[in-house]
Amino acid sequence: MRCATVSKSLVLGLAVLLASTAFAATKGTLHLQSATTINGTELKAGDYKLLWEGTGPSVELSILQGKNVVAKTQAKVVDLETKSANDAAVVHKTDGAADSLTGVRFEGKKFALEISGSSDGMPAASK
Repeated sequence: MRCATVSKSLVLGLAVLLASTAFAATKGTLHLQSATTINGTELKAGDYKLLWEGTGPSVELSILQGKNVVAKTQAKVVDLETKSANDAAVVHKTDGAADSLTGVRFEGKKFALEISGSSDGMPAASK
């Protein structure tokens, strides 16, 4: 009988642990070499922290400079065929308009973030 109680406690503990990690925020960094926009907000050249939350492929992405949130948007976590060779901001360049951030890749990771509302997908991503 004691064995069954221990097993139930262990299973319950694992379920709580898994549930808490499913809702845990994930972090990353972003370096922009030039001014870029995201959802109409201009991000100046520099370093930013990324924080995303959500379950499944759709997440809410917050972009922070220091402790201040400077932009928020929806993003999708996409799988890549191979690990990214380096950290990279994926930027859509247009003539006469501000560059827009369409995605972020992370060195050594087989996933990337695709910014919602971007018309250009990220190459080599499987959706």
